[in-house]
Amino acid sequence: MGNKIVDCIGLYCPVPIARAAEEVRKVAEGETVTVLADDPGVENDFPNWCRVTGHELVSLEKVEEGYRIVIRKRSPGT
Repeated sequence: MGNKIVDCIGLYCPVPIARAAEEVRKVAEGETVTVLADDPGVENDFPNWCRVTGHELVSLEKVEEGYRIVIRKRSPGT
């Protein structure tokens, strides 16, 4: 299983969500996408986006450079 990393350091809403959505579309169900971001808005944006889209928010952690968000792709309705 692959793990795509999306570097969004220095980018602000809505770019981290838009880039994550683009990469999640490209991976297979069950694979993960890791987003690196320093926009504090991601703390609210990613949990909400995952709830709306049905993808799993595996983790959202504060790290030295900002935030590391891991999303697992899910099919609608799973």
